[in-house]
Amino acid sequence: MAMKDALSPTERAGRWDRLEYMSPQEIAQAMSVCDREAVEAVERLTGEIGKVIGVALDRVTQGGRVFYLGAGTSGRLGILDASEIPPTFGVSGRFIGLIAGGDGAIRQAVEGAEDDVEGGIRDLRSHGATAHDVVVGIAASGRTPYVVGALQWARKEGMLTVAITSNPQGAVVGAAEHALVAETGPEFVTGSTRLKAGTAQKLILNQISTGIMIGSGHVQGNRMVDMQLANAKLVERGSRMVADALDLPMDRARQLLTEAGSVRKAIDTFASRG
Repeated sequence: MAMKDALSPTERAGRWDRLEYMSPQEIAQAMSVCDREAVEAVERLTGEIGKVIGVALDRVTQGGRVFYLGAGTSGRLGILDASEIPPTFGVSGRFIGLIAGGDGAIRQAVEGAEDDVEGGIRDLRSHGATAHDVVVGIAASGRTPYVVGALQWARKEGMLTVAITSNPQGAVVGAAEHALVAETGPEFVTGSTRLKAGTAQKLILNQISTGIMIGSGHVQGNRMVDMQLANAKLVERGSRMVADALDLPMDRARQLLTEAGSVRKAIDTFASRG
């Protein structure tokens, strides 16, 4: 019993067993129950996430950056969220995703990288991290040395530090100034934190980055007015935004968007013409 109690909740065996004997429908149904548990765990953190958005926004509006650090799935989710900021909000270099083992670890695990307590510190230093920045450490188990070491160093250096974990007893909780503990419990496949814990991490990252970008003025109404017009689908989306905002036909909205180069400029230019 003592050994079980020492385990991170994400490492304990869950309610389902003999998974290999379940039908495809039973697997899908059971995993849907798990997904709801992940959502509910994040819902319980609404107030705390809101506080993090507020304090992080203060740093970002003063020129600070947001660094995501993690190993394995956690690191990949941070990189995914950071990589979506430029096309969605037209902001580059403000969110930076770091993963133990470097970019090569995005596709293939790098042995031992997550156990390097100095690794996250080196990665932050390589990007010139300063006290103006925000460091978000992501670790489902709450004990990844790469993340713990980075959070401890960043906090000493005066950076705003945030931990995202599913283990209330994890070392990251004490290492960070703000801890977002999504208690998702045991995984459907024991220890596979790419499932419930990973889902919760993605939801929290969505809220943090979107909240900061809204607060930074990159959304008007519910429109991502600074998005990059990188392909035909996005041009069409942007044209629809302009048409809806200005009550114009699509062909006229598309013309304005093409001339202005962005949704924001198209709307502002038309409005200034009166």
